[in-house]
Amino acid sequence: MSILFRRARVVDGTGAPAYLADVRVDGDRISRVAPALDGDADDVVDAAGHVLAPGFIDMHAHSDLALVADRAHDAKVTQGVTTEVIGQDGLGYAPLSDAILPDVRTQIAGWNGHPELPIPWRTVAEYLDVLGRGTATNVAVLVPQGNLRLLTVGQTDRPATAGEIDRMCGLLADGMAAGAVGMSSGLTYTPGMFADTAELTRLCRVVAAHGGFYAPHTRSYGRGALDAYAEVIAIARDSGCALHLTHATLNFASNADSAPAFLGMIEAALADGIDITLDTYPYLPGATTLVALLPSALAAGGPHVLRERLASGRHRTALRDAFEVTGCDGFHGERADWSAIEISGVADPALAPCVGRTIADIAQAEDEEPTDTVVRILLADDFGTGVLMHVGHEHNVRAVMRHRTHCGGSDGILVGARPHPRAWGTFPRYLGHYVRDCGVLTLEECVHHLTGNAARRLGLADRGTVRENSYADLVLFDPDGIEDRATFAEPRRSAAGIAAVMINGRFALRDGVRTAAVAGRVLSSSGKDPSR
Repeated sequence: MSILFRRARVVDGTGAPAYLADVRVDGDRISRVAPALDGDADDVVDAAGHVLAPGFIDMHAHSDLALVADRAHDAKVTQGVTTEVIGQDGLGYAPLSDAILPDVRTQIAGWNGHPELPIPWRTVAEYLDVLGRGTATNVAVLVPQGNLRLLTVGQTDRPATAGEIDRMCGLLADGMAAGAVGMSSGLTYTPGMFADTAELTRLCRVVAAHGGFYAPHTRSYGRGALDAYAEVIAIARDSGCALHLTHATLNFASNADSAPAFLGMIEAALADGIDITLDTYPYLPGATTLVALLPSALAAGGPHVLRERLASGRHRTALRDAFEVTGCDGFHGERADWSAIEISGVADPALAPCVGRTIADIAQAEDEEPTDTVVRILLADDFGTGVLMHVGHEHNVRAVMRHRTHCGGSDGILVGARPHPRAWGTFPRYLGHYVRDCGVLTLEECVHHLTGNAARRLGLADRGTVRENSYADLVLFDPDGIEDRATFAEPRRSAAGIAAVMINGRFALRDGVRTAAVAGRVLSSSGKDPSR
């Protein structure tokens, strides 16, 4: 089918100035871009007054099960996302074994939900095959380093043996050969956090040998943030692996003035020839699971051991001290401010009254210590509780998003009663609030960050730009009307101002309405669809 966009203001994803043009799509690719195109097309779109840009690339998505279970996937399609990168934060759904699947499901239920969804696949190749049967958006997959540890070392807190590291490297090589684009890690989450720098460096050499990149959730976004960033930069230097700093935030009071030092580290590493990019979401609060805030020493051994420890009460005093006196690794080395931790979703409907309330508020209402509140909710909800963390700094968010290596990553959690609105609003918020309203970036700069920069990181030479012979992943929006409408009170509201979204030449959104198209493909840096 041929489609012609007439009189569009083209922002092409390269950072170049916008220009007026007609853009023709034939099949799944852009065939012509010119000031005026003659000839008939099967479908003509009057794009006057609208920006035509490459589809947005979400470099940090938690759609691992949503893409299998939800063929509409409105949260991402309605905000212009045409490609997502999943397998984030060191824990995911491939590779797996029968033995580790229950722990994985329990540990990241607050990220992904869908406890009813069958998971018949076990390898990365099998997962990609399932995704390749049809997804709402294009999808690229990372191999989660925590899964590699679960499959070899287990849940214990100890250094991996040489043989175990060899096995991890073999599993990782298999995943990369199957079509994964890199490796993620979650270094504040068990068991991935038990890996030392040398182990991570060995794994990154495997990723580098396959042309992929390392996407770490680092060991701290609080008191130890700069040291944590320094560690992964050193890993990239020593392994020769490209580095993508996912949700590159600087949170808590200890980092209020850390952005200049962080960006200085990035500039020094780039000057040394290290290949670094980063992504952020355009909001101050973060989001995670309540169980992730626990000290690793308590969580070591897996969910069943943790459940027994919490239920026994024997560790309650030590846990309270770790939270409120010394600070613990699960809390990024910071002492807990329970007024900043808000329940965003629960698995057990009986706990629904907790949603939208802080731990401090719940504890006061129940006349109990906040630590006791945390333990009570975790046990009652079988670790399925999601939280918002109100710990960000506006000046840090703005400084990092200006950096030339910046990409957009929603870190969007799609489950829970009141999830973070970034799952529905990240990309419109960049373009509406931070470009049009605040002037932090120009329109061309921001589109480049959300498209061309991300496509380069993924090795996708024929996506992320509006040019002839590129795949037709496109978004048509009103630059004066684009706006994120999702809020913390109503997080599932679709954005305003997006007229059309095209994925591989098919309209996924037309006249602001979701179509029935399920046009996404599995992507790899080789340019081939590994599921086919």
